[in-house]
Amino acid sequence: MSNTFLETVRDAPLVADGAMGTQLYANGVLFTTNYDELCLSRPELIKRIHSEYLKSGAQLIESNTFGANRFRLQRFGFAERVREINAAGVALVHQAVSESPHRAFIAGAIGPTGLNMKSLPPEERDAIRAAFIEQIEGMLSGRHKPDVLAIETMRHPDEVQLAMSAARSVSDLPLMVMVSYDAFGTMADGTTPERMSELLAQWGADIIGVNCGDGPAGVYENIEKMRHVGLPLVAMPNAGLPRRLDGRMVYMATPEYFGVYAKRLIKLGVRVVGGCCGTTPEHIRELVGSVKMRAAAQASQSVEADGPSGAIEGGTPVPPPGVEVLSISQKSRLGSKLGKRFVASVEVNPPSHLSLAKTLDHVRMLQRSGVDAINIADGPRASARMGNLAMAVRVEQAVGIETILHVCCRDRNILGMVAHVLGAHELGIRNLVVITGDPPKMGDYPSCTPVYDMDSVGALRMIRGFNHGRDPGGKAFGGATSFLLATGAEPAAMDYEGELAKLRRKVQAGAEVVMTQPVYEPAVLERFLDDIAPLNVPVMVGLCPLISFKNAEFLHNEVPGMQIPEAIRERMRKVGTGEPARREGVRVAREMLDAVRGRVAGAYVMPQREYYESAIEVLDGYLDSTLSELTSREAAPNDRAQHAG
Repeated sequence: MSNTFLETVRDAPLVADGAMGTQLYANGVLFTTNYDELCLSRPELIKRIHSEYLKSGAQLIESNTFGANRFRLQRFGFAERVREINAAGVALVHQAVSESPHRAFIAGAIGPTGLNMKSLPPEERDAIRAAFIEQIEGMLSGRHKPDVLAIETMRHPDEVQLAMSAARSVSDLPLMVMVSYDAFGTMADGTTPERMSELLAQWGADIIGVNCGDGPAGVYENIEKMRHVGLPLVAMPNAGLPRRLDGRMVYMATPEYFGVYAKRLIKLGVRVVGGCCGTTPEHIRELVGSVKMRAAAQASQSVEADGPSGAIEGGTPVPPPGVEVLSISQKSRLGSKLGKRFVASVEVNPPSHLSLAKTLDHVRMLQRSGVDAINIADGPRASARMGNLAMAVRVEQAVGIETILHVCCRDRNILGMVAHVLGAHELGIRNLVVITGDPPKMGDYPSCTPVYDMDSVGALRMIRGFNHGRDPGGKAFGGATSFLLATGAEPAAMDYEGELAKLRRKVQAGAEVVMTQPVYEPAVLERFLDDIAPLNVPVMVGLCPLISFKNAEFLHNEVPGMQIPEAIRERMRKVGTGEPARREGVRVAREMLDAVRGRVAGAYVMPQREYYESAIEVLDGYLDSTLSELTSREAAPNDRAQHAG
């Protein structure tokens, strides 16, 4: 048996395509048409739909042969074209895959006959098995063969067994077998998911799972009951249950909802995830991003447990001989201040245009006020902006103040991340905040493809390795970086225990400083600080001065990681808009800082809409605004900067 497909599935989760019928209907093909025969009469349309799924990132494409068996085709007068239709179906997938820039596997789709299995005599069952053999032989008759046979949407165990027996009699290809359960969670004869999975394993399936019949939540519930047999799992739910709207059936599950359940399915152990009725390339694109993100998180946890051979000792990289690993205080000026005095950073983001002149003026004002460092986000909220590394270098060279560079996992694969981080070190950047990153659907270009080769935990571990003179594979690379590594945390997270668990993993992976999301309730931060005290890492409290009631409502309801208490939003509502609202936002942030000052190492202020004066007002009295130290240490770079600026 060719096991390339099976090895790939065992190594990493795979994303399959979505519905064919839904796309054909969207292209004006009526349900009264035989969709399988279109492989012969409209091959360009079928190939185009395959290509659209490939462009969305699908790695497994099913042939348009779901109903291409003798019993279904004879209703349309095509019973004598079974082999021809199935061969064409596989060939069209191969053509689309061969033109795709990324590798994808071909699945030969085999659906049920549509016959009632409950009371069929033995000779009819023999005819059904023969029909499946005929269909599969057609798939195998062309120049290019499928990588796997996908027996799907089966409702009766007897028909499943007949299809599997037929496949095994003529082919040694892997068998991916998907069944569909009714509203009570059973097969047509009452067989439960637990028992069905045992039968599928007994009959020789290589991958088992659920498709069609229900939306993501229902499929999740049923597939959870099938995993005890230990076989790889596949899940291809519908886009929810259809509703009739203006005379047509509409599937209601959004691509974003699909993405949420993709993460849950991968966490459950599903190795192939795709879509069935109602799903589109948009659903698959969302799956791709979610699967990459979830798989990266699982991989990083696995590496944390095992570590590269010969490179990890007790979870910490062992530096090569002669390589010095620096302490926090040695890595940067910011690191030398942490724990010795209150430190403050203010976020100044890259512009969405070319010139940095105005931005540098803001930075100079913040520097004169005594701010220790400038935070520079990496495509915040998935927006299109100047690269933050370029801005960080310009700020440090032109103004002389330290920067804290955000490093986002969303936009770079592992090779790109390595290049970006090592390039930052060569250019003199020493402080990093490592984050997973907002998904592109939040930003200006929601169709952008997220990368997520790793999450923040994996990226922290990789950069910690650089600090110890090791590349991602654990090999020495002739020196070591000296990055101060910070990470984010959300004290008001809805899944608070999950947030704490992930923060523990981040610290184990190398995080040395925690910079929180904006907090508006002292009690929330106090609880968080109590719970993370054993981690023994300095915390910089996040503060985001509000500028209006509308702004507070938007942040609370629309921005991930932001929880603004109702009492605070009510305060903003009462003061109205304009300058009174801005001043009230400053008071709210200042009250928060005053309440927790004794327990944090510093503050991380995120002013909105370039209200940098608000940041200075929040920090008033906390900053060392005497410029004697600044003048003695940085006069020459500043003079050059002012001249150049």
